[in-house]
Amino acid sequence: MQIDVFNGDADGICALVQLRLARPAETKLVTGIKRDIQLLEAVSVEKDDQVTVLDISLEKNRTALDRILAQGAHVFYVDHHQSGEIPEHPHLKAIINTDANVCTSLLVDQHLEGKYRAWAVTAAFGDNLITSAKQAAETLGLSEAQLRQLNDLGVCINYNGYGGSLNDLHFAPDALFRELSPYASPFDFMTDNAAIYQQLLAGYSDDMAHALRIKPEHQTDTIGVYILPDEAWARRINGVFGNELANQTPNRAHAVLSFTEKGDYQISVRAPLTNKTGADELCSAFPTGGGRKSAAGINHLPLDQLSTFVTAFAEKYR
Repeated sequence: MQIDVFNGDADGICALVQLRLARPAETKLVTGIKRDIQLLEAVSVEKDDQVTVLDISLEKNRTALDRILAQGAHVFYVDHHQSGEIPEHPHLKAIINTDANVCTSLLVDQHLEGKYRAWAVTAAFGDNLITSAKQAAETLGLSEAQLRQLNDLGVCINYNGYGGSLNDLHFAPDALFRELSPYASPFDFMTDNAAIYQQLLAGYSDDMAHALRIKPEHQTDTIGVYILPDEAWARRINGVFGNELANQTPNRAHAVLSFTEKGDYQISVRAPLTNKTGADELCSAFPTGGGRKSAAGINHLPLDQLSTFVTAFAEKYR
């Protein structure tokens, strides 16, 4: 059996689109909202199963990975988040790069020698790696208008992955992958599935308009903290709102807090674009935190720990 395990954001989805275009296969899909980062725990395997893992931290999934390898499955693991020590095992092939300017889709693009590069560019835009996206696109000969189209698609796919549960999303990530996966070109997808694309665009525009009216709860020259209301639109927009704030004020780190269904905070952190480090270390200091150097998050922060978080945030980016 082929099992594909992937983050439900633009990077995870677009990475798998590239791989399945290059290597078509009947697969079992395992994914979820963007914050479902321990997806391997839900994977059951038998000897000689093939497991592809995309865009989830190896460090956060190490116990499940060890179990899957011990059960005789073969694993192809591509990621750019914190990895911890990468195990040496004859059944594991890992492509891990935690550089702040790469994403999983760009790593897959390198692995496939650029065969479906427009999808990697789309994912990089979705991950707010604008410079990396444009650099990758140089070989494609795209116009500025086409680059804007890929940017908008990447942002919208990424936006769709955020939420407290699948009920918050416009499309379940596995369903969205199935809509995207037949298309070698994202431009063809946008043409043939205009209704889906326009729904994502409209949802993103409406939710972002709400978010941009929110004033910071705490702000200095180096950090900004925003608390969104307990509403579905806020849970959907929290990550991409952080990207928008980073683009507006590249010298400042930002934290966007929204309320979870459990009544605590979910936090998206963006390091300054001029200093894309430390977000993973900051968030990993909290029990449900993790991510990458430039963008990370905390899944559950008790309300009474807000001041502790703000103090640590200010210390990290003083």
